Amino acid sequence: PHAIGCDLLMWEDLVPALSARHRVLAIDARGHGRSPLPKRPWSLEDMADDAARLLDRLEIERAHWVGLSMGGMVGQAFALRHPARLAKLVLANTTSSYGPEGRPNWDNRIRLVSEGGLAAIRDMVAARYFAPDFIAAHPAVVGRIMTRFMETPAEGYLGCCEAIRELDYAAALPRIAAPTLVVAGELDPGTPVSMARAMAEGIPGARRAVIPGASHLSVVEKPAEFAALVA
Repeated sequence: PHAIGCDLLMWEDLVPALSARHRVLAIDARGHGRSPLPKRPWSLEDMADDAARLLDRLEIERAHWVGLSMGGMVGQAFALRHPARLAKLVLANTTSSYGPEGRPNWDNRIRLVSEGGLAAIRDMVAARYFAPDFIAAHPAVVGRIMTRFMETPAEGYLGCCEAIRELDYAAALPRIAAPTLVVAGELDPGTPVSMARAMAEGIPGARRAVIPGASHLSVVEKPAEFAALVA
């Protein structure tokens, strides 16, 4: 699953890279893309159960999970709630906890979007998604991602903000049994390398990799490097 404010098209470079060897499912999180927009609030655990129901519907017993940012938070919930359904786990540009400043930061984002819609945070989000050099060199890619960001229903975005606000899996990481790769972007301001290191140290046997020059949407900025790590 994708980052908050994105949709399944965030994976448009990764899907063909993996499809030769794997059956690949790219999904829209609830309240995003073409997925339903249920009544708020909901939780990361609810979103993990969405994925489990999708696997049931498609008669898939076990799957590998590749999640970036919010998708990695939901991936932790999935690993803890549905361990028998999980083969391997990739947690990219994400965290198990934002610490004491997390809740006020998400409360502030909720306030901004509630008052001014996604337009109120568009520029801030773009600056967190992408490194400055990438923004300068690839304006069409940035424009495409940010157009889709602005198409996200505000209620869907707010529902996911409320779910992320409750994030706190740090103490539960030792219970994740799946082979795990934690991927960080060298320049990621939102989920920095230090957060990836903490996750990798908490999950038994986890490996960690840092993508040089990548910010938060590392799969968009560095698709070849990201695909090689996942493969």
